[in-house]
Amino acid sequence: MRDFLQRLPKAELHLHIEGTLEPELMFRLAERNHIALPYADIDEVTEAYRFRHLQEFLDLYYQGMDVLRTPRDFHDLAMDYFVRARNEGVMHIDMHFDPQAHMQRGVPLASVMQGLLSAVRHAERTLDLSVGLIMAFLRDRPVAEAAALLEQARDYWPYLSAVGLDSAERGYPPGRFADVFARAGELGLARVAHAGEEGPAAYVREALDELGVERIDHGVQCMADEALVERLRREQTVLTVCPLSNVSLGIYAAVTEHPLPAMWEAGLNVTLSSDDPAYFGGGMLSNHLACAEAFGWGKSTFLSLGRSAISAGFMPEARRQTLLGRLAEQEGGSGT
Repeated sequence: MRDFLQRLPKAELHLHIEGTLEPELMFRLAERNHIALPYADIDEVTEAYRFRHLQEFLDLYYQGMDVLRTPRDFHDLAMDYFVRARNEGVMHIDMHFDPQAHMQRGVPLASVMQGLLSAVRHAERTLDLSVGLIMAFLRDRPVAEAAALLEQARDYWPYLSAVGLDSAERGYPPGRFADVFARAGELGLARVAHAGEEGPAAYVREALDELGVERIDHGVQCMADEALVERLRREQTVLTVCPLSNVSLGIYAAVTEHPLPAMWEAGLNVTLSSDDPAYFGGGMLSNHLACAEAFGWGKSTFLSLGRSAISAGFMPEARRQTLLGRLAEQEGGSGT
């Protein structure tokens, strides 16, 4: 099963590039930029990558990204993950990035975009990897700041696939950003939002109704609302579920307690992603293997999940058909 899952052409729809910062790269970038880290060595950083809840993770997440200063840093961050993901059979990534988290540290938007775009171009040339860019707004920052960021990013609109909404969820309902998301829709950008991770099922409905999103990141709390589950099933809204992330943040005690099997059996359009793999126990292969072990899923289930993710990814249609063809090749030789 491990060999099959590694070969399986995978599309990752929920990946925060800042959350791919491995301790080794953190130390290298800190040395390059003459930054003193509050850790003695890599082992101490690794030990710090343990959390009890979302806010505790976010505190470390924002602290860690302080080593990202220049276009070269963002390029190296992205390429470091692209190579790892490609080795795990990932062929497309929809990549969230958080400009506000960098701009409030004095890092210009241009530095973020130049570094990430150069990495995307390099990966597409050399790794047979396609990448969609999702510019995410921090929901615990002012709405006006998000609106200003969207306009400031004018020169980069042609390179963006979507806008998103992330960061601390509790107490920050998605509807506050309705005008910003409406503006993004006017620009022709797709819209996605984190909802129903730690926040209630009502946030999922609000993201659909008030933000006009076409997919929900996480969404696991939808299972508390039967009417919402029926709506998500009927509309086949994509849910980008990240099981190891949910366990790492204490939303569920173990993968075996995760509602993914119930979501699957309810006919929801679920996909698998890693969220912040450096912090949450591994990337796409680890998440697939965890589900295989916890739920006893066979190859046919993972083929269906893979098809859903490729079908929903922000990629050119020709690329989609190529990846679906490669998935079909695996299906033909997979058995059961």
